[in-house]
Amino acid sequence: MIEIWAHRGASRAAPENTLPAYQLAIEAGADGVELDVQLSRDGQIVVIHDETLSRTTDGDGWVKDHTLAELKKLDASAGRDGHAGVRVPTLAEALALLAPTTLRLNVELKNSEVPYPGLEEAVLAEVAAAGMVERTMYSSFSGESVRRLATMAPAAEVALIYSRPLTRPLRLAAGLGASAVHPDRRLVGGPHWVARARARHLAVRPWVLNTRERIERAIRLGVDGLFTDVPDLAVAVRSEN
Repeated sequence: MIEIWAHRGASRAAPENTLPAYQLAIEAGADGVELDVQLSRDGQIVVIHDETLSRTTDGDGWVKDHTLAELKKLDASAGRDGHAGVRVPTLAEALALLAPTTLRLNVELKNSEVPYPGLEEAVLAEVAAAGMVERTMYSSFSGESVRRLATMAPAAEVALIYSRPLTRPLRLAAGLGASAVHPDRRLVGGPHWVARARARHLAVRPWVLNTRERIERAIRLGVDGLFTDVPDLAVAVRSEN
């Protein structure tokens, strides 16, 4: 059965990458939650997508240039009605919310634009401390980060993400030691392409699928999972198919 992954939580209904968005994903019946991590200036793992603050918070500048205390003062509601005052969570806070559930977790390391040395080690340690090792997979746009994660956590699922056409992406991912690919939905081929991925022992999970038609197509293709901003819709469509 295809896995439903809440992309940055139920991010159509609540501000992305916030605890309310993860709570709604739990209530929607998603199989997993995807979130993005970076490091604060003082080395704390924070959950936020953009390397800069202006789109999703009332702050400015780079995430990496702010301490955790400074980031915690920001409003992360992105102006969404009913969510004023929601804060940028730490990875530890997200793990604490998800640990009592049965949901899996996809931690995307945002280290393709800002290198964040040591991010892989810090994330792996945080997940282990929360007792979430067996329920967590990791992903990155950075091939080098994928390689490091696959080496440091050989039992974990590690995915290469990509948003533009790559030359032989399945071969590239397998060569990095990945066990999955997470392509932009427009880069997913037909059933034969999915079969080739399986032949290389790679799971396929496209992003971001937010309409009934796109979700139904993914189900027909037989992909392993999909990322969506509307997990409640995806769960409903899956139940009908």
